[in-house]
Amino acid sequence: MRQPLIKSAFYLLSVTVLFCLNDTADGQTQKPEQSVELIVLGIAQDAGFPQAACQKSCCELAWKNPSLRRHVASLGLIDHATGQKWLFDCTPDFPQQLQVLHEQSSNKNVRPDAPILDGIFLTHAHIGHYSGLIHLGREVMGAQQIKTYCMPRMKSFLSQNGPWNQLVKLENIRTIEMAAATPIKLNERIEVTPFVVPHRDEFSETVGFKIQGPSKSVLFLPDIDKWSRWDQSIERMIESVDIAYLDGTFFENGEIPGRDMALIPHPFVSESIRRFSPLVETERKKIRFIHFNHTNPVLQSDNAATRKINQAGMAIAKEKETAKL
Repeated sequence: MRQPLIKSAFYLLSVTVLFCLNDTADGQTQKPEQSVELIVLGIAQDAGFPQAACQKSCCELAWKNPSLRRHVASLGLIDHATGQKWLFDCTPDFPQQLQVLHEQSSNKNVRPDAPILDGIFLTHAHIGHYSGLIHLGREVMGAQQIKTYCMPRMKSFLSQNGPWNQLVKLENIRTIEMAAATPIKLNERIEVTPFVVPHRDEFSETVGFKIQGPSKSVLFLPDIDKWSRWDQSIERMIESVDIAYLDGTFFENGEIPGRDMALIPHPFVSESIRRFSPLVETERKKIRFIHFNHTNPVLQSDNAATRKINQAGMAIAKEKETAKL
């Protein structure tokens, strides 16, 4: 009679242990197949790395060694429970990035009639952030009504200028107008909020995104003018999220010989380090610089620039790094 009792007790203990392992602050842990996952699909500025026609030392090794090349800055978002997936910025490297997103999101929960993408969020109309849309047209994918989230001027730009207006006319894409600071509910677990930032807005507004998952949130801000030109506090934005991907286009002034870098007013990484250094360690650890110009020394192997970022308690984004949200 003792053996059945022992087996029953062991079974109950096993169930209890498993329940405790799966318990979290919100009551349930996301199983791998149920998680919401963010993946970095690229870290370079619009022109990629190495950059076209650049034969200087910054790009020389990358031309010879494909493993050193970097794709244009973009994020992917996957809901493994539903098989849904979204792209943040549609870059010239769209084919490779879509493939990475597909491979990362492969699971048995994908709907048989699922679209190749459940949506694309565009930050603005500079070439590295929207020109990959061309692959959705009839010359390539012939996609059907891919939801393309954009601000009013960006929507107008796509609708009124070729070849983008052909994508709209043939319903390869379905443009969905966003409003600043207005959350967009993608499903029961995911919400995306655009916010306007100052930048060179020749053709459209420029926005960043706050991506809210079931338990964590991410800031994606690849392009902005100097922090001081924004009417919002970047420190408060960092405080409001768990991970912050911030504009790291140039490391410092003088990086492009012969050009007035005041005409390309990104916040230098060196400036951001000084500005964010007073933040407590937990806030600084959230910061991951992204969107690097080919001249930015952080794209090279271990060097002084990379060490300065790490010593400041911050980091540089890495391609294919992931985070559970």
